[in-house]
Amino acid sequence: MLAALALLTQAGVLWINSRFPPQGEILATTAGPIHVVDLGPRHGDQLPVVMVHGASSNLNAMRSPLADNLAKTRRVILIDRPGHGWTPRDPAQNWSLASQAHAITAVLDRLGIPRAVVVAHSLGGAVATRLALDEPQRVAGLVVLAGATHPWPGGGVGQLNKLLTTTLIGPLLAYTVTLPVGLFLVEPGARTVFSPQTMPDGYVDATATPLLLRPREMLANAWDLIALNAELGAQVVRYAQITAPTVVIHGDADEVASLDIHSRALAAEIPGARLIVLPGVGHMVPNAASDLVQRELENLTAASVTKSHATMR
Repeated sequence: MLAALALLTQAGVLWINSRFPPQGEILATTAGPIHVVDLGPRHGDQLPVVMVHGASSNLNAMRSPLADNLAKTRRVILIDRPGHGWTPRDPAQNWSLASQAHAITAVLDRLGIPRAVVVAHSLGGAVATRLALDEPQRVAGLVVLAGATHPWPGGGVGQLNKLLTTTLIGPLLAYTVTLPVGLFLVEPGARTVFSPQTMPDGYVDATATPLLLRPREMLANAWDLIALNAELGAQVVRYAQITAPTVVIHGDADEVASLDIHSRALAAEIPGARLIVLPGVGHMVPNAASDLVQRELENLTAASVTKSHATMR
């Protein structure tokens, strides 16, 4: 039975890969190969925007409608975090928040972008805040959407992720069971994350969410989640050092990431940060409030450019 499930999983991987191929370019960087979708005009005086996706997803989760709308007037860089989408991950390497933040810097270096506004969702908020701490000169502004930024009581991330990070048992599950079973669960799971909003029709396919079910990505995602609470515990004491203009946006109906534990605390700790609470909105802020996010980003970048010009004088 295990052999049959392993063969079925490999067939499923081939099918998923053919159905959801890379949408951009896999760049050679100092952090390794990274899949990037580069949208919008390459020239102009608008600050570029880098978008960082959360757990259990890939760069496509940030693309529609938010990135596509932003790309009408400015350059937008969508990045698959290491181990997700079409960016590979060396399983022998420790892909900490710091190393994932460095991967973003490596992409900016490769594309010749000195500074950018960083927009991050969910677990991507942990990576983006780490980038703002480690490379402050590269972050012209920070927009955190329902971000996971603080340790939470118990640090629970689900029994499946605990099993997937267990020696021997994890790889066995990933290479036999999780893909065939996951194909039936991926759409109901996505609907749950959208709650209380309604998931757009065709969202799972449009965002290539089934890529998550591939064994290597499933394992990478589980390790990200398992390590997150401890990493945030070490990082949170530094948030007062963030100098980038920051907007924090979170829905008060979010049942994935706590508004109080994460966003209220983050906005209180970053000097000058602005907190926007969205009544009745769940975890998928990039979809539920894309117009508001775009307006706030435009205001943030305008303020950042004005501040930069004043400093130069």
